[in-house]
Amino acid sequence: MQIDQGVDLIGDIHGCGRSLELLLERLGYRRKAGVYRHPRRKVIFVGDVIDRGPRIRQAVEIVRTMVEAGEAEFIMGNHEYNYLCFRTRSVAEPERFLRDHTPRNQRIVQETLNQYAHHPEDERDLLNWIIDRPLFLEYDSLRVVHACWHAELIQKLRTEVSPTGLVDMAFVQRSTLLGSFEHRVMDRLLRGTHLRLPNDEAMVSNDGFRRSFFRTKFWAKNPQKLIDVVFQPDPLPEHIAMEPLTERQLSALEYYGPHERSLFIGHFWCEGVPEPVAPNIACLDYSAVKYGKLVAYRFDGEQLIDSDKFVWVDVDQEFPRVGALG
Repeated sequence: MQIDQGVDLIGDIHGCGRSLELLLERLGYRRKAGVYRHPRRKVIFVGDVIDRGPRIRQAVEIVRTMVEAGEAEFIMGNHEYNYLCFRTRSVAEPERFLRDHTPRNQRIVQETLNQYAHHPEDERDLLNWIIDRPLFLEYDSLRVVHACWHAELIQKLRTEVSPTGLVDMAFVQRSTLLGSFEHRVMDRLLRGTHLRLPNDEAMVSNDGFRRSFFRTKFWAKNPQKLIDVVFQPDPLPEHIAMEPLTERQLSALEYYGPHERSLFIGHFWCEGVPEPVAPNIACLDYSAVKYGKLVAYRFDGEQLIDSDKFVWVDVDQEFPRVGALG
């Protein structure tokens, strides 16, 4: 897709198919011959179209038809990767799947499983489509990745695997081996950087999961304390937040500086009014499926993110809690 005109970047959809329709219409796209199109603009979706929401198949159909018609690009998110692994058996150990069928993992993908249960051919098409999605996009004026732009891993991926960020099933199979290059690529690009909570502590997040790690920024310059790098809706306990960062923790972080080109990510469940997370970085995940916002950014080549160029559908207002979500 040529970025020679405007491009609209859209955040994590998570099965909010109706909200996606409303957002595209708000952006000036109209459905023609089954495809949403704009006379002058294209769309880049930053990943995580599936899981959790009530209209997953509708959301996938909208995105796929736009991609196949050349009206959009879609990069792989961690939920697409997780679902692919959940439904794919290990070549080395055929009795198990690449992602273990634990209650926690089952809970995350259950809505997708339910909505494709009576559509096995559609699910096979979905899995084949997922593996054909790139892990990142880069143009002269912008970059897009689901969670973290890790320059070293992306350069190695380009050199040794694919210059366009595409991977195959052999790569996915190897990505489940802890410590492998493939695992590091999927973990960093699709899940971002994270740190372990000190002293073997754990916290229960708002989505009900018990976690021993917390998500971190990759744009914090000279951070001193844990609170300087945390980037997630759930705050750290106060006694942890003020602990100084150790040298080991600092070495686990990445840094994307203000001189780099504009970067667009999703993944991080932001809240409130959409705004830049750094002068040249926009996170477009505003918790749509949690009655937040489905967010887009209207990009026209600028180096600095402009707060006035965020556009969104407020799911909580568009769809009351009693009734269908997005």
